Amino acid sequence: MTDPVPGPAADRELVGGVGVDGRGVHVTAQGTGPLVLSVEGRYVWSLTPERDGTSQGGGWLVPWPNVLQRFLDGVGRISVCDVTGETAYFDADVSFGSGTDRLEIVDADGNPLSVDKVGHLTRSFAATDEGIRDEILAGTQRALRDLRETCGVEAYLNYGALLGAIRDGAMIAHDSDTDVCYLSRHESPADVILESYRIERVMRDLGWNLLRMSGGDIKLLLRLSDGRVCHIDIFVAFYVRGTFYQLGNRSGQVPREVIVPVSQVELHGYTFPAPADPEAMLAFLYGPSWRVPDPSFKYADPPAGVRRLDGWLRGFRTTMGLWTEFWTGAASDDVPRRSSSFGRWVHEQLEPGQPILDVGCGNGRDAVLLARRGHRLWAVDFSRGAVRLTGRRASKRPVDLRTEQLILGELRHVLTFGARLARDPHHIFARRLIGSLDAAARDQFWQLCSMALRGDRALFLEFAATGDDVPDPEPVDLEQRLDPEQVAEEIRARGGHIELLEVGPGDDLFDQPDPAVCRIRASWPAPKGKNA
Repeated sequence: MTDPVPGPAADRELVGGVGVDGRGVHVTAQGTGPLVLSVEGRYVWSLTPERDGTSQGGGWLVPWPNVLQRFLDGVGRISVCDVTGETAYFDADVSFGSGTDRLEIVDADGNPLSVDKVGHLTRSFAATDEGIRDEILAGTQRALRDLRETCGVEAYLNYGALLGAIRDGAMIAHDSDTDVCYLSRHESPADVILESYRIERVMRDLGWNLLRMSGGDIKLLLRLSDGRVCHIDIFVAFYVRGTFYQLGNRSGQVPREVIVPVSQVELHGYTFPAPADPEAMLAFLYGPSWRVPDPSFKYADPPAGVRRLDGWLRGFRTTMGLWTEFWTGAASDDVPRRSSSFGRWVHEQLEPGQPILDVGCGNGRDAVLLARRGHRLWAVDFSRGAVRLTGRRASKRPVDLRTEQLILGELRHVLTFGARLARDPHHIFARRLIGSLDAAARDQFWQLCSMALRGDRALFLEFAATGDDVPDPEPVDLEQRLDPEQVAEEIRARGGHIELLEVGPGDDLFDQPDPAVCRIRASWPAPKGKNA
């Protein structure tokens, strides 16, 4: 049987020990294990109290995920059960906010949504009819065939799709995509990356629409007949000095004979290549209890392996998921839509029509303002959620604005982006950006500026500054205060010239008063003997 998606528990005995309100799920029952929460009879979210909650009066409070909070205004039938659906801990109507309508956790077309294993809101396989499911399976079959026959790599079904095939012969109800891997012949990370880019080129030539996620991870975008896009993740696996690494952050000791020669498995009647010993692979991925359904399962990735994979293939994306969660969750509703005072300040210093790159565009509030004032705008962010917000905002207005993802934590991404900017110079606008970057990403931002701003272009920068008795900036844990003199020295070290540096009261991300805000205007003089 597949992982359960229990409906209302009215016909079962309630054992209690769980409460639900606007703050989250309160658990006083001991030893419940993973819990499955349904709203109006539909699976929405899975949680493990001891892991996901905070201690509270002999129990735990597990807060609602940010991605669900915008839906919590009204009345909903909430059911909390164990993963088998046989034990009900809570089942009752709960009122949220001031609304009186029944809760609907659905997309714009009315399709049910649930929280996936990485905290994103998506349509799970439980909300997918049989015809669409067959499109996903056929698309995954085609992807594996193209990888094996045309790209020439040892590709196999893996992760949740493999788990569903071996455990039940069916897709896991709470899953929402399919994952495939391939075992590289290379042991040098540089060669692994080159191979991945070769595979990308071949898959594009075969007609696939895809996104590159890292040096060893691409995501195929399979458009379905119901209008949505299903992701097929392609992860590289390889060995370095006898240690096995597989994107998705897995690393450890896996004998090569566990993977090749590949075997075959069936999923809803479709045949797929699989690891030679799929049960050994699943034990490596999910632990010895992999046969027991756990919709709330989270990986415990070896920190040393994660650091190596980050450094080899991915760069460092330590807060990317948190910012995407912020920009796609209820918290982003508190960020004003009107332009910031900094955006207006920058506009006053520029001639009409000058091109501007907005780095860290957020919800697009300043990018749209500057575009409406006649500037050619290029808005980028490392959060795809922010890029989508800005794109939707711009599409409602006749403005010259394009959007793109830029990952400052990845040097390759920065260098290729900087080369493009060097051919198409823009002023650079960055509000509340550098306080959200680690030291490496911040240095790569200065590298980008040094490539793009030679001549008559300028950097306009605003950030939360250090000072006496100043509070931590909001959002907490996503932004830090920086010493303005240290920032100025970092700019100078990359060849920049400080034209203006001022510190004083200003506004935070939410336009609330901030007692210490720094504004910098900097430029990068053209090399001697070169035209500006």
